[in-house]
Amino acid sequence: MPLAEAWDSGASGWDAKKRERYANDLEWSRSLVAVTARENRQKSDQDPSTWWVPAKSASCQYLTDWVGVKTRWRLSVDQAELTALRQRAADCPNARVDVPLAD
Repeated sequence: MPLAEAWDSGASGWDAKKRERYANDLEWSRSLVAVTARENRQKSDQDPSTWWVPAKSASCQYLTDWVGVKTRWRLSVDQAELTALRQRAADCPNARVDVPLAD
């Protein structure tokens, strides 16, 4: 999840220490996912309402990672984002993620 998206979803109200923990969250394997520089540039700071992972085989993983990070850090979801996530979830009927909440 882009830092700008996290900021817009509630991280702007966090103290510097919590923002640093979020940006460097290595305690949960789904928090930081390595991607190519090209993919990162294409995604930029977009949320699922305006960008989706191009590899269909990675779609359900992207969905659960996105929802998991939002849940883990108790970040908000706007209406356009929620609509997009619900539409994508229809293609992932068995998707499940157990989320350890961050401090």
